[in-house]
Amino acid sequence: MTDQTPKKLFIKTYGCQMNVYDSQRMAEAMAAEGYVQTDRADDADMVLLNTCHIREKAAEKLYSDLGRLKPLKGGRPDLKIGVAGCVAQAEGAEIIRRAPQVDLVVGPQSYHNLPAMVRGEAPAVNTEFPAEDKFDHLPQRRATRRAPAAFLTVQEGCDKFCAFCVVPYTRGAEVSRPTARIMAEARDLVARGVREITLLGQNVNGWHGDGAEGFGALIRQLAEIEGLDRIRYTTSHPNDMGDDLITAHRDIPQLMPYLHLPVQSGSDRILKAMNRKHTADQYLRLIDRIRTARPDIMLTSDFIVGFPGETDQDHAATLRLVEQVGFGTAFSFKYSPRPGTPAFGREMVADAVADARLQELQALLDRQQRVAQESMVGRTLGVLFEKPGRMPGQMVGKSDYLHSVFVQAPDVAPGDLLQVRIKASASNSLEGVLT
Repeated sequence: MTDQTPKKLFIKTYGCQMNVYDSQRMAEAMAAEGYVQTDRADDADMVLLNTCHIREKAAEKLYSDLGRLKPLKGGRPDLKIGVAGCVAQAEGAEIIRRAPQVDLVVGPQSYHNLPAMVRGEAPAVNTEFPAEDKFDHLPQRRATRRAPAAFLTVQEGCDKFCAFCVVPYTRGAEVSRPTARIMAEARDLVARGVREITLLGQNVNGWHGDGAEGFGALIRQLAEIEGLDRIRYTTSHPNDMGDDLITAHRDIPQLMPYLHLPVQSGSDRILKAMNRKHTADQYLRLIDRIRTARPDIMLTSDFIVGFPGETDQDHAATLRLVEQVGFGTAFSFKYSPRPGTPAFGREMVADAVADARLQELQALLDRQQRVAQESMVGRTLGVLFEKPGRMPGQMVGKSDYLHSVFVQAPDVAPGDLLQVRIKASASNSLEGVLT
């Protein structure tokens, strides 16, 4: 750039951890163009909305935000407004048609082209699935000090085609990043102060290396990086929990005792309608194998309530599965019809019925979460401290089980990994003292 005055970039990130990672990479790409990040849209030279398309009304939320940005654009014609992510992929040029204040639209597989789009050297709408690997074209990550925990994308896309899910259409087919590039990025993160890495993918445990290498083997290699004390991953599919990954949970101390393994329903009839390709019994037997390998593991999951055709008996089967497993926490959602998915257009469960089922399921999951958190009281856990708390001298970190832990520890710094005795459980956090 010829102008040496830094331009300011504001990014709003919706949705999943992968979008958080993508936003970081887009910020780094724009940093090479002279942009620095700001936390105020009204102070920015460029506003980028990185969108998620999983839940209902995602597009409406986007257009509502764009409406709020329109006066900014009216007062500052040079302000650039961009839309990225999965809504961008799904809506394409429709976004610019409905919201003329938008200057560019870029899909999640094409954001390496963002600098060229901003310079006017590439089309204003880029929602292709390019043949080239976007990671090859992104700038090298900046050599700055990082927070102690970081995300690292290792896999993108999904070939499962669950009947309710837009991911195969917005993120594309499954692609695994090469081992060497993952290892290089992980080493770079650790060199800059990262002690915990969460591996990301739409179907992360479906990752495979250049040969027959499985996800468990990747975790074993990452565990050899000196200074990488913690490894996590999300999101997984039950059908890709192979023996190599289960034994990694048994053998690798850096792999945290926490597993998010979505099941979606406890009814075989609904699982088949969802195209999940597993039964409730297969899921339960898989849980038994995982717990045999790592008895102290905490399990979390996702559930969809009110899927088309769901009966009271199907809902009862889901409640039974939850009772059998005993989750540390879980996320439940009412079915959201997504245009373009196989389930779209099927006869819906009545709203009132779906709402009542959701409340019943979530109440059960909340009870299990309270039990799981209260079971931590009296235990000593590893806590990776991340930032100061609201109270003077207070620090906040994440436990082995991903609970937020608050400790009065004025001498502790972000990045310290210390043993903490848990003395109390709150609604969504724990309180402890250093041992």
